[in-house]
Amino acid sequence: MPPARSIARLISSFANASGGYIILGISDRMEVNGLSQDFHANNITHKALDLLTPTPKVEYQYINYGNKKLYVIKIEKSNTEISLEGKIYKRINNASILTNPLKVDFSNNDYQKIKIINQQLNYYKENATNSRLRLVEHYQSILKIIDDLQHILYPETPQKPTISQEGKVLTRILYSSFTDNFETYLSELLYEIFLANPSTLKSKQEVTIEEVLNCSDLQDFVKYWANQKIGKLQKGSVKNFIKDNKQIRDLDVINESTEKEIELLLQIRHLYTHRNGIVDEKFLKHYKGRLKLNDEYQVSIDEVCDKLVYLSKIVYDIDNSAIKKYNLAIEK
Repeated sequence: MPPARSIARLISSFANASGGYIILGISDRMEVNGLSQDFHANNITHKALDLLTPTPKVEYQYINYGNKKLYVIKIEKSNTEISLEGKIYKRINNASILTNPLKVDFSNNDYQKIKIINQQLNYYKENATNSRLRLVEHYQSILKIIDDLQHILYPETPQKPTISQEGKVLTRILYSSFTDNFETYLSELLYEIFLANPSTLKSKQEVTIEEVLNCSDLQDFVKYWANQKIGKLQKGSVKNFIKDNKQIRDLDVINESTEKEIELLLQIRHLYTHRNGIVDEKFLKHYKGRLKLNDEYQVSIDEVCDKLVYLSKIVYDIDNSAIKKYNLAIEK
């Protein structure tokens, strides 16, 4: 099963074209795999329709093909445009094309690096999971903010931290935002893996009855559980997160060196989110440099961009490996 947002995109794209059918349980290679009994496609379809404005006319049901269960969604052509959170998709040939993409126009300042990074991010949006697509779009919004607010973020040069108090605050916010979204990406990717391969969720780990009953259905529980698993990463323990999540560990993308680098990025986020950049003892355990306790840790906008690129490349590698290993749905 793909996530509800991916199904919503497909439904809207067919409704905005000539209508059509979506058949779940068949891979991109036209292999009839069927759907797992662990998930109920009706629930995800309902959630997908809730994301669309206005609600298109569709019919959906399970069918049996041999000894496999498939799920068919029939979409009628709509006389009005169907939008997914303001985005208009249309089915053209074998792809759902965004017809009103967000234009990211950059000013003609001397900092050309952000334009180069934006081109790289556009490449990362191709054949991506829904999780990666959402992260990349958020990163592009950060680049736009950097471009628009040169006068407070890098009034002298992008290589030098700003001396403006407002610029310092905004730099910390932007840094925390792109690291937070890296964590969000991993949580959402786990969710996509669980939907595509329900057996990966099975373990002997205990959950409470309250945790189960607080979720409206199995899909909600899966999303809740994916968010719970990301908790160790939010506490800055990348190594334990990888150790406890076989789905990510088996992708063989994050090695020991990468773990340490991500750990440092998260510790910087901790300083920015909870201590306004003032160095604490926990940070000094990960940082190898000249700063000491209670010093202010500052980064230039150039460093912010470098670290954003670093995480986006890790996401790109993780995503491609996960698509291949778990046969995840991709955004075309």
